[in-house]
Amino acid sequence: MSDDHTHVQEFFGSRAADWDRRFPDDGPAYAAAVAELGLREGDRVLDAGCGTGRALPPLRTAVGPTGLVVGADLTPAMLQAAVRAGRDREGRLLLTDVAALPLRSGTLDAVFAAGLVAHLPDPGGNLRELARVVRPGGVLALFHPIGRAALAARQGRRLTPDDLRAERNLRRLLAGSGWDLTAYVDEDARFLALATRAD
Repeated sequence: MSDDHTHVQEFFGSRAADWDRRFPDDGPAYAAAVAELGLREGDRVLDAGCGTGRALPPLRTAVGPTGLVVGADLTPAMLQAAVRAGRDREGRLLLTDVAALPLRSGTLDAVFAAGLVAHLPDPGGNLRELARVVRPGGVLALFHPIGRAALAARQGRRLTPDDLRAERNLRRLLAGSGWDLTAYVDEDARFLALATRAD
């Protein structure tokens, strides 16, 4: 396992048990972000870096009983917390690295990713892997329940021009990874970037 993987697992593993208690009010924000994906009954969707699975219930509601919902995460403790919360009933949980997904190319309609981009060791390559598993015209949502400035303030740091999630930087990163940025919202209450899988 790479140093990046070990760091991510240690960071989230130590926080998994009380993650949902620390952020109890995020449910409506997740549901609103999932609604922006425009999913239909029977669609196939991946929650990349699903953590404790907070997006899985709204994703399941969006695709209905005939749809496929998969939650993938690198940290066993996060998936265990998802199971304890009963969210494994909403979708299949995979312990896997989003950099090498055990999914066939072009099989998904959408990917939802909350708080993922900042933790990717190779953002361009990792976003290309997400593009690989999505059909042309499929959708990617990069979400965070608070905006960039609010998150930086919470973490005691300042935003810099090289911030990966700044619109110009993110647009360029996505374009080089098989995605076209179609919407960008960065408010105190949420960050949401939507992109479409390029042909």
